[in-house]
Amino acid sequence: MKIGSSEIGENYPCFIVAEIGLNHNGDVDLAKQLIDAAIESGADLVKFQKRTVDLCYSPEELARPRDSPWGTTNGDQKHGLELDREEYAEIDLYCRAEGIPWCASPWDTESVVFLEQFDVPCYKIASACVTDLALLQMIRHTRKPVIMSIGMSTAEELAEAHDLFAWQAHPALLVTTSTYPATIADLHLERIKTLADRYPASVVGYSSHSVSPWPALCAAAMGAKIVEAHLTLDRSLYGSDQASSLEPAAFTKMTQEMRDWEIAWGSGEIRLLDCEAAVREKLRRVR
Repeated sequence: MKIGSSEIGENYPCFIVAEIGLNHNGDVDLAKQLIDAAIESGADLVKFQKRTVDLCYSPEELARPRDSPWGTTNGDQKHGLELDREEYAEIDLYCRAEGIPWCASPWDTESVVFLEQFDVPCYKIASACVTDLALLQMIRHTRKPVIMSIGMSTAEELAEAHDLFAWQAHPALLVTTSTYPATIADLHLERIKTLADRYPASVVGYSSHSVSPWPALCAAAMGAKIVEAHLTLDRSLYGSDQASSLEPAAFTKMTQEMRDWEIAWGSGEIRLLDCEAAVREKLRRVR
């Protein structure tokens, strides 16, 4: 599987996705700051979320009272969180200039058409959309690589979604728990091995909703080849995902420790290591 210039799979380093999502709060300048933080933290890809609000939510749901920085209804909040075409064009140019690819999770078919304007290198299917077969069909027709989170899915739902893409290129599958934030007891990282056994042709990874970087490191140690984590500049900012995101220092710690893990993995050969030779000469006892 290839995204941009990066290969993802068994013989490659873990691919790290910084999930910006809606943590930009509809502000393109904040989005750029998050992109900068992702780059500085060592991420390989930044990801957003794209919705056509009036398609994703009913008029009744949009009219529901909700206080937010944008107004007093749920619709005010949903529209306020979205970036328009000009703002995404600005993000596209910014990411190209900074040398990091970007993509998004489309939540409706019109958002796929919207994102195709920018020739995004891949599509992320959010856990909430695994059973939206019309959306999945639209994404399949783009013939782009697909990353799919499996939160909230039954084994049967996942199999149906996976099989839609299997003829073209097996989608990458990310273990995740769709609570925000997710507690340690609800992570069930053993599912990484289950997916690897059940879908051997798919890249398997992990999408974190934890407030700690360590579950991502554990996932990498268990064989995850893609790790996604939410990124925020400040967990106290307005927004439903901010509290389940990592701030830049924690995100950097996560990526550094994952890279250290890859180095530490080394070789399984039993032999005298070069670094041990001088110590062996000094300390090894011979009867």
